[in-house]
Amino acid sequence: MARDILKTLTSEHDDLRELFAKMKKTTERASKGRQELLEKIKAGLLPHALWEEKFFYPAFKDRADRDGLQTHAEAVQEHRAVELRVLPDLEAASPTTAEFAGRAKVLAEFVEHHAGEEEKTMFKMARKLFSAEERSEMDAQYEQWKASPAAIKAVDEALGKAAAAAKSNPPPG
Repeated sequence: MARDILKTLTSEHDDLRELFAKMKKTTERASKGRQELLEKIKAGLLPHALWEEKFFYPAFKDRADRDGLQTHAEAVQEHRAVELRVLPDLEAASPTTAEFAGRAKVLAEFVEHHAGEEEKTMFKMARKLFSAEERSEMDAQYEQWKASPAAIKAVDEALGKAAAAAKSNPPPG
């Protein structure tokens, strides 16, 4: 099967959906399991989102029409909300609490909405904006980037921004 960044990103969305489904089945007594699931979610979510922001979204924006530009703006804002508010709020909650479960559900809903919008709207547009060869090259670049020191640095910086955002605007008690 030919490489295609859109298939890779969709597959990663599916992986996140599975992790959120597992999280939903946990109880307050599953502190260790919830924390492990959260770490897996972050490990899948952050590199994915950061690569989109640094590489895919700018390339998409450069070729997009008016509707595409609106789709791009929505996607960027959704990433911002998750990275600077929803995920930090979840991390601030103890896994043994109802707050954790509620915040995990909100994160799952945000990610599901965003992934669905990307798949139905942005990726459909991207299939027209980028050739199969370009999508294949993006997929290879993504694979290389995820294994690079630049990806690790980007994730660390994002976590730092999230921690600063949570500190300056802590979640409700």
